Amino acid sequence: MDLSSIRKLITRYCTGEESWVDSRTVYIGQKEPPPGTEAYIPQRFPDNRIVSSKYTFWNFIPKNLFEQFRRIANFYFLIIFLVQLIIDTPTSPTTSGLPLFFVITVTAIKQGYEDWIRHKADNAINQCPVHVIQHGKVVRKQSQRLRVGDIVQVKENETFPCDLILLSTSREDGTCFVTTASLDGESSHKTYYAVQDTKAFNTAEEVDTLHATIECEQPQPDLYKFVGRINIYLDREEPIARPLGSENLLLRGATLKNTEYVHAVAIYTGMETKMALNYQSKSQKRSAVEKSMNAYLIVYLCILISKALINTVLKYAWQANPNRDEPWYNQKTETERQRHVLIRAFTDFLAFMVLFNYIIPVSMYVTVEMQKFLGSYFILWDDDMFDEELGEGPLVNTSDLNEELGQVEYVFTDKTGTLTENNMELRECCVDGHVYVPHAICNGQILPGAAEMDMIDSSPGVDGKEREELFFRALCLCHTVQVKEEETVDGIKRGIHQGKSTSFYISSSPDEVALVEGMKRLGFTYLRLKDSHMEILNREDEMERFELLEVLNFDSVRRRMSVIVRSSSGEYYLFCKGADSSVFPRVVSGKVEQVRARVEQNAVEGLRTLCVAYKKLTHEEYVETCHLLNRAKLALQDRDKKLAEAYDVIEKDFILLGATAVEDRLQDKAADTIESLHKAGMKVWVLTGDKMETAAATCYASKLFHRNTQILELTTKRTEEQSLHDVLFDLSRTVLRQHGSMTRDTFSGLSGDYQDYGLIIDGATLSAVLKPPQEGTSNGGNYKEIFLEICRNCSAVLCCRMAPLQKAQIVKMIKTSKERPITLAIGDGANDVSMILEAHVGIGIMGKEGRQAARNSDYAITKFKHLKKMLLVHGHYYYIRIAELVQYFFYKNVCFIFPQFLYQFFCGFSQQPLYDTAYLTLYNISFTSLPILLYSLMEQHINMDILKRDPTLYRDIAKNSLLRWPTFIYWTFLGVFDALVFFFGAFFLFDNTTFTSNGQMFGNWTFGTLVFTVLVFTVTLKLALDTHYWTWINHFVIWGSLLFYVIFSLLWGGIIWPFLNYQRMYYVFMQMLSSGPAWLSIILLIIVSLLPDVVKKVLCRALWPTTTERIQNADKLYKGHLSEFTPLSSLHAPPVRKHDRQGNENQNHTHRRSDSSPPNKLMCTYWGGRSDYCTFSSLLRIGENTRFSGAAYAYSTPGPETSV
Repeated sequence: MDLSSIRKLITRYCTGEESWVDSRTVYIGQKEPPPGTEAYIPQRFPDNRIVSSKYTFWNFIPKNLFEQFRRIANFYFLIIFLVQLIIDTPTSPTTSGLPLFFVITVTAIKQGYEDWIRHKADNAINQCPVHVIQHGKVVRKQSQRLRVGDIVQVKENETFPCDLILLSTSREDGTCFVTTASLDGESSHKTYYAVQDTKAFNTAEEVDTLHATIECEQPQPDLYKFVGRINIYLDREEPIARPLGSENLLLRGATLKNTEYVHAVAIYTGMETKMALNYQSKSQKRSAVEKSMNAYLIVYLCILISKALINTVLKYAWQANPNRDEPWYNQKTETERQRHVLIRAFTDFLAFMVLFNYIIPVSMYVTVEMQKFLGSYFILWDDDMFDEELGEGPLVNTSDLNEELGQVEYVFTDKTGTLTENNMELRECCVDGHVYVPHAICNGQILPGAAEMDMIDSSPGVDGKEREELFFRALCLCHTVQVKEEETVDGIKRGIHQGKSTSFYISSSPDEVALVEGMKRLGFTYLRLKDSHMEILNREDEMERFELLEVLNFDSVRRRMSVIVRSSSGEYYLFCKGADSSVFPRVVSGKVEQVRARVEQNAVEGLRTLCVAYKKLTHEEYVETCHLLNRAKLALQDRDKKLAEAYDVIEKDFILLGATAVEDRLQDKAADTIESLHKAGMKVWVLTGDKMETAAATCYASKLFHRNTQILELTTKRTEEQSLHDVLFDLSRTVLRQHGSMTRDTFSGLSGDYQDYGLIIDGATLSAVLKPPQEGTSNGGNYKEIFLEICRNCSAVLCCRMAPLQKAQIVKMIKTSKERPITLAIGDGANDVSMILEAHVGIGIMGKEGRQAARNSDYAITKFKHLKKMLLVHGHYYYIRIAELVQYFFYKNVCFIFPQFLYQFFCGFSQQPLYDTAYLTLYNISFTSLPILLYSLMEQHINMDILKRDPTLYRDIAKNSLLRWPTFIYWTFLGVFDALVFFFGAFFLFDNTTFTSNGQMFGNWTFGTLVFTVLVFTVTLKLALDTHYWTWINHFVIWGSLLFYVIFSLLWGGIIWPFLNYQRMYYVFMQMLSSGPAWLSIILLIIVSLLPDVVKKVLCRALWPTTTERIQNADKLYKGHLSEFTPLSSLHAPPVRKHDRQGNENQNHTHRRSDSSPPNKLMCTYWGGRSDYCTFSSLLRIGENTRFSGAAYAYSTPGPETSV
C-alpha cells in the first residue's frame, strides 16, 4: 500500500468516518483522477430518464388484467363466467361475460388514458434539450442522455435537468438564486453557493480543465439533506477536500433565477434524483362507504350461497319421487345416471350459483368509480373556492374519498399559514426593557412607546444607545434574506442606496423579511451581501460592512439560528436569534426578567416572539469555532448529529439584547369557519409548533375557545409542580364531575347546563402521556385512555410545541380510538405532511410555506375558509348521493333475482331462467344504470345555500347514518316485497291463461317478460320518487331509459336476427302488449310495488320528520326561496339555561303571539327544552334586520333529532 493510500485512510478516520458505507464517487467530466492519487473504479449509474408511467405497450394488457382481477368482485365474476363455460348452465356465458367485459374494458380504458397522459409528460421531460460541456465546448443533447459526472451549463429561467453540484456561476461571489416552486411550492428565491475553489472556473474551457472527484451519499429522498465532499486535484500531489451540503446541491425541477448561467456537475440522474424518489406511493385510504359496500357484498354473497343450497337440496328432494324425475321425453343418458350423486349435486349447485349470481352487482363498482371520478369535477369547477390572488382553485389529488368529506368528526388544523395568513409584520421590539414600535417612526426618529406599553421606560443612556444599535445590527445581520433588484427604465438596476428604492427583500421565511423590513423603518437598512460582506446603512446614512464568516442555519430542533461576522474594526461577533425557550437557557447576562415579561405579554396577545442575543469572540475562539465546524461539515457519516453537537458547544454564554414581536393576522373568515364546523358537530384541534400563549390567543381570536370556556392545562409547567398521574386524574375528575362518565358526544355543547371545556397540552407532556408503560408500573398504561377521555369531553383542544411526528401521533391516536371516528387534517407546510398522510382525509393549503402539503394531500384548497363549503356542501352532497347509489344497486338486484328464485318452485328446480338472455345481460348495463349514475352526480336534496347557512344539517348524515344496517335491511326487504309483488301478481293474473282475444295462451317467456317489464318500470320510478332536484337531464335520462327498454324489446322480438340460432323472444313483447289485461297488470303491479315506500315516507315526514325533511318541507312551501332570507340559525331555539328556561319560554311565546305584524316567523313550541315545528305560516320577515350571534349557537342539543 503506497503512502497516499495510508494518508487517505488516516484522513477518513480523522474526519469521523469509521463506517465508510453507502457512498458513491463521481468523476467530474468523466475524467480519471491523476495517476497515483487513487484507483479509478468506474461505476454504473442509471441514465436521466424519468418514468412516472405504470405500463408499457407490451405489459399493459397482462398487468392491467392482473390488477383488476385482484378485486374480489371482478375475480368472483370471472369464476362464474368460467363455470358457465365449463359446465352446462341454464344461462349463456354471455350473460356474465358481457357485463364483466364491459366493466374491465371501461376501467382499462380509463387507466390506459391516464397512463398515456403520464407517458406524454415523461417524453416531454426526457426529450427536452440540455447543454453539456465536452472537450471545452458547449454541446446540446437530450435530457435523457445525461450521465452522472457530466458538466452541465444551465441558463437563467431554465430548469435543472437532474441533481447537480454547483461549480461556478456568472456572479463573482459564486452564488446563484433558485426557486423551488415545483418541488415545495416556495416561490421565494433561495441562495446556493459554488464550491470556493471552483467558483473561478467561469468559461467552458476553464471548467473542462477541472480535475476533481466528488464523494457523496447514495440517493436519499430528503429534499433538504445532502452530505458529501469534493476532492480537487491541482498541481500539487495532495487533493484539496471541501465539504458539500444542501447549499451546494441544485435539485431537479428547480429553476435558476437572477443569475445569467451556472456550471454544475450531475451527481444523481433519472429515477435516483430527489424529486423522483419523492414520487412515493401514498398508502391507500379507504372510505367508510367502501367498507360498508364490502360488508353488504359479503351479506349478499351469503344470501346467494343460501339460495343455491336451498334449491339444490329441494331439487333432489323433489326428484326423490320416481314419478317426478326427468320426464320421459328428456331421459338422462346412462353416463349421467352413473355419475356420483355428490358430483351431480355439486354441478347443480354451481348451476344455481350461476343462475342467481346477478344478485351481486358487478356494475356497481364501475358506476361508483365513474361517480367519484366525474363528481370530483364539481370541486374543481366551484368558482366560490377559486382564489383571485393566487389565480388558482382547489385541487383533487384523489377522488376515492369524496364521500368521506361528509363524515368528518375530528378536524386537526395547523395554525401558522392555515388559520393565520403567514403574512408577517413587525409590531414592536424590546431592547433592555425599552419598547420600539416601527409604526411610531417619524423621519427616522424613534419614539419609545413607554407610557402606552405598560413598561417603565426612560430615555436610554449612552450604554443603552450602544446596546440599542447593536440589537438593530444583530437583526440586520442574523438572517438569510436576499435583496431582489428590480430593473427600472433603460434596464438600469438600482439598489436601495442609489436614489429611490426599487429593491425588495426575499427569503424562505416570512418572519425574517418582516424583521429586516422593520429594522429599515427603525433606521437600519440591510443593503446586500457582496463578496462575503454584508452591507448595512445605519441611522446616519453611513454604510457599515461586516464580513460574513459562518452561518449556523435554523432548524426545528434547535429553534434558533446564528451568524459569525467580523466588523471593519476586526472584532468578531456571534449573533443569535431564536425562540425564547431555546435562547433564555443559554443567556448569562442581560435584562432577562424585563425582556421575559415583555415576551410573555406579547405571546398572550397572539404575537410571534423571537429573542436576540450575542457574544464577542476572540481570534483564538473564532479559530477554534471554525475548526469545530469544519470537522463536522467534512463528515460523510452522521453529519447532522455532529453539526448539532458543534452548534451546542458554540451557541452558549450569550448576552441578551432584546426580543421582537411579529404579528401574523388571522385568515379571512377563519373564525366563522371554525364556528360552523363546531355547529356541524365536529371537534376542532389545533396542532402547532408555536408557544402556548401565542397559540392560545389565536384560538380565542378564531373562536375555537370562547370567553366562557374553562381552560384545562396539561403542560410541562404544571407537571413539574404535580406528577403527571395526579394532573391527569384531577383533569378527569373536573370534566366528568357534572355528567359522570357520559361524554360530550352525548350532550350538546350549546346547552347552558354544561360547562364548556378547552384543553391545552404541549409536546413534552404529550410524549410522556403516549410513552409506553414501563414494566413493573401499575398505572402507566392508563395515561393514554385517561387523556382520551378528557379530550372527548372538551369542545376544543390546543396542542402547542408540537414536532411534525407528534402531530401524526395525535391523529393516529384519535383515529384508532374505540369510536373509530373519521379524521381530517389540514395544513400548509412540510411539517404538516405527516398528519395529512395519517388522517382519513388530508387537505393541503396552497400557502406561503410551500406546496409540499398540497402535493401530499388528498385535496388542496387556497384558503382555510373554503373548508366550510368543501365539508358542509360538497361533502354532504357526495355522501347522500353515493349512499343512495349503493343501497339502490342492492335493492334493484334483489328485485331482479328474487323472482328467479321463486320461479324455481314452479319449474321443478330445473334451473330454467325466468328472463331472456338479453334482459339478463342488459339489465345492469343499459336499462337501469344511467338514471342512478346521473342521480349520484346531480342530486341536491337541500339547496346549497341552506347547507351553508345551517351547519347543523351535517349532523343528520354523521356516523355513516344512511348506510347503517337498519337502513340496509329496510332496502333489502323493500326489494323482496317488490319481487313478491312482481312474481305473484303476474302469476295470479296468469291464472286464466287465455289472455289474448284470439284465445292464444301466454307461455313462460311472456310471463318472464311481463315480470321484467314491471321490474324495470318500478325500480326506475322508485328512483324518480327519490329525486328532489329535477333538471332536463334527469327527465331525459329517466324517461329515456324506459323508452329505450320498450324500443329495444320491440326490435329484439320484432325482427328475425340472422346471427341467432334460435329466437325464443320472437313476437313475445308485441303479443304481450296486444293484451288489455297485460297493460292493466303492469300499471297495477307498479302502483302496488311503490305504494308501501310512498306511504312510509309520507307518515315519517308527517309524524317523525328529520331536520333535513323539515327544511325540505319549508323550502317547498316557499318555492325554493328559503335560502334568500336571513341565515337559518335564526330558526333555532335560543340557548336556554336551566334556571330561567320556563321564563324564557313564556316570554318568547308571548312575544311571538302578540306580534302585530303579519305572521312572518316560524312558530316553535318547546318540549323539554327542545324546539319543534308547529306551523309553517312563514319563515322570516322580509327585510327584517334582526340578527343572532353566531357564537351563541356553537353547540346544540342533539336529542333524537337535531332541531332547526
